Amino acid sequence: MTTASAGSPRTYQVRTYGCQMNVHDSERISGLLEQAGYVRAAEADDHPDVVVFNTCAVRENADNRLYGNLGHLRPVKDKHPGMQIAVGGCLAQKDRGEIVRKAPWVDVVFGTHNIGSLPVLLERARHNAAAEVEILESLEVFPSTLPTRRESTYAGWVSISVGCNNTCTFCIVPSLRGKEKDRRPGDILSEVRALVDEGVLEVTLLGQNVNSYGVEFGDRYAFGKLLRACGDIEGLERVRFTSPHPKDFTDDVIAAMAETPNVCHSLHMPLQSGSDDVLRAMRRSYRSERYLGIIEKVRAAMPDAAITTDIIVGFPGETDADFERTLDVVREARFSSAFTFQYSKRPGTPAATMDGQLPKQVVQERYERLIACVEEITWAENRKLVGETVEVLVAVGEGRKDERTGRMSGRARDGRLVHFATGAARANGQRGGAGSLAGQIRPGDIVHTTVTYAAPHHLNADGEPLSHRRTRAGDAAEAGRTPRTPGVLLGLPTVGAPPAAPTPTTGCAAH
Repeated sequence: MTTASAGSPRTYQVRTYGCQMNVHDSERISGLLEQAGYVRAAEADDHPDVVVFNTCAVRENADNRLYGNLGHLRPVKDKHPGMQIAVGGCLAQKDRGEIVRKAPWVDVVFGTHNIGSLPVLLERARHNAAAEVEILESLEVFPSTLPTRRESTYAGWVSISVGCNNTCTFCIVPSLRGKEKDRRPGDILSEVRALVDEGVLEVTLLGQNVNSYGVEFGDRYAFGKLLRACGDIEGLERVRFTSPHPKDFTDDVIAAMAETPNVCHSLHMPLQSGSDDVLRAMRRSYRSERYLGIIEKVRAAMPDAAITTDIIVGFPGETDADFERTLDVVREARFSSAFTFQYSKRPGTPAATMDGQLPKQVVQERYERLIACVEEITWAENRKLVGETVEVLVAVGEGRKDERTGRMSGRARDGRLVHFATGAARANGQRGGAGSLAGQIRPGDIVHTTVTYAAPHHLNADGEPLSHRRTRAGDAAEAGRTPRTPGVLLGLPTVGAPPAAPTPTTGCAAH
């Protein structure tokens, strides 16, 4: 007996770990499976016909997490013959056949370069009653040519490149994602327009290093031009991007951000360390002065810009003085948020064999001091916004306490998380007093509201919203409809200059 009854479609779940690139890849996996006739299983379904793990290899415990989850699934699979388990993503690219050796109940292993093979591999594994392992060494088809089941009605990821040409000593991504491959500007803009046609209001341009975009076709200003071209797309209200690299950051990108009204004044730019010696050991080809110089230029052009970052604590050889320099840069940069990490040794990276690996207790103590420093600054920066009016794109799942507090949540244009009241409460404590917007605001709608309270990681707006605009994204959310974009079979860039993208010479109306 198989898990799917005769004649009924097979069901699937995708479980995602890691970065935004993986989240977007999972949307493609879902699109591929649905194109092949699978149906997404309900969240409460504990034995779908297919479970796909889309893995990350960046953190040290990624392996343990995967194999632990695979172990939990083994008895479930034993009770439901015909159930299949597939493992993809960066850890699959790294471990390859080792996954099947350690967990022989896995049916399919596929890598970062052959997502499109998954439906065929699942069918082949069923037919042959044997595990299928297929790992390609390089990208053959750009992932954006694959059908995609988008998770959001109001916001969408759009890959502008995959892979990375940098050689940071702590990072395993380039060996798993390959060298940078850039999409043609016209292909990217076509995908953005397709999303906007579906009602999407916000697009995040995605790449391992977005501002090296254009390296394949010899245009170092291609990314700034792409941002400006997004400003010509009617109905596109917000443009974000992640992540840039300080070494490739050019002044034209700052100008494009400042002069293109739908490009949000938010910038996520990894610092990693404030110590020049540590940056040199990390093989990060910029220094703290260069980093702070970029921030100074961004704030000169956009005083309201919110800047976020990534920081690693405890890199091999990091001294007390090195760490203090990181704290100095954090204080000077005044980040609105920071993703902080304890250094994690990854086999296969140069840093894993470096001298000066630090004791856990030293790293932990520095990590706690860094968090305290960051939160002191982010809280102070957020308090400056109390009394200010913010535009919020209403979201799903951003506020874990919303149901209890009667609020809704979303992101301001600068990326800050805002929990807002939907209207006056009645005397008996129920939501929705006279004239209240409670029950009318949907995910994907836009509200303007006034900040009444600030915390280190969010803002609250507890008064009546000043305005509420219903949107097509909100209509789609209310109807339970998410965008599905077909594969755009336009291929990889060829050698030479790409076709000209529609690039205005000045900022135009409307990461």
